[in-house]
Amino acid sequence: MEVILKKNVDNLGYTNDVVTVKPGYGRNFLIPQGYAVLATASAKKAHEEIMKQKSHKDSKILAEAQELGTKLEGTSVKIVTKVGEKGKIFGSVNTLQLSEALKAEGIDVDRKSLKIKDEPIREVGTYEATANLHKDVKSTFSFEVVGE
Repeated sequence: MEVILKKNVDNLGYTNDVVTVKPGYGRNFLIPQGYAVLATASAKKAHEEIMKQKSHKDSKILAEAQELGTKLEGTSVKIVTKVGEKGKIFGSVNTLQLSEALKAEGIDVDRKSLKIKDEPIREVGTYEATANLHKDVKSTFSFEVVGE
């Protein structure tokens, strides 16, 4: 079954990709959740027209994503949190806190595009995260969790 993705789906594809999936996955999850539409002949034709119009905009978006990626590569962020006696964190550090720390550094990255490598983080230390900025641009950077 072929579908056209309307949103990015992990381990499947990005927005406006035409992908082949198993019928049950497409019919029971992707289409009802609004992640995809059925790739009929008319939908494919409309999709091609949309892709022609978007092609010149994509180069500008890609350049911005690459610039942001180079900024992230050289960035080291500190996240300050409450810590117990043995270096254990009360709760855990997640992508929301990481996104807020990046905003404080002047880098605006959506928290949904961030993936922390060793999640959940419950101890003080240095960790790595990956930012999926664009279909072709992924940036890895480090961040440090320190106690108050």
